[in-house]
Amino acid sequence: MELTNWTEFTAPILLSLKVSVVASVFVLLLGGGAAWVMARRSFPGKTWVETAILLPLVLPPTVVGFLLLMLLGKKSWIGQLSELLFHRPIIFTWSAAVIASIVVAFPLVYQAMKTGFSAVNRDLEDAARSTGASEWQVLRHITLPLAWRSVVSAYILGFARGLGEFGATLMIAGNIPGQTQTLPTAIYIAVEAGSHTLAWYWAACIIAISFVMLLLANRRSTEK
Repeated sequence: MELTNWTEFTAPILLSLKVSVVASVFVLLLGGGAAWVMARRSFPGKTWVETAILLPLVLPPTVVGFLLLMLLGKKSWIGQLSELLFHRPIIFTWSAAVIASIVVAFPLVYQAMKTGFSAVNRDLEDAARSTGASEWQVLRHITLPLAWRSVVSAYILGFARGLGEFGATLMIAGNIPGQTQTLPTAIYIAVEAGSHTLAWYWAACIIAISFVMLLLANRRSTEK
């Protein structure tokens, strides 16, 4: 595997960063919403719901990718709806890589934010409600400011997890250079082609980025 220019080397890096940024924003919103509901509400089947949320943590990424392929493929109703409305498939696009990253990062973000929400004193929230504050006002002015470290850590963890996603991404996004080839898939192809030096360069990039992100997450969690 030989690269002819600098653009070919940087393309997987830039695409991985793009996918991770977009995915971590979505997963922060979705995971944060789920975490708030699970931390503040009781309902029948709550244990079953939480088990389903955490399931991607223990499933092999290829299984997650296969399930997503069946859900989003051209023969599925979602895939057919995408073709009808947008005249393009979902799978084998960079959007599919975003979806894969969202699914695998969701449990981590959910756990981090649920821990933060659970640590907030509910008496403060109740006091705000007693003065006429709406749920949104309580969340915005009480819950989120008190749980901000968990929110920041959750975003960073989601970003780092999305950056390193391989199995599910390969299943539904493929490995199209310049379009869907992320850093992990680029490293895999380089190793398969015997280009170990190139694989080392890409691996060094993802290790450095992930190290910095995790360092930031640890610093946020230990700040007073």
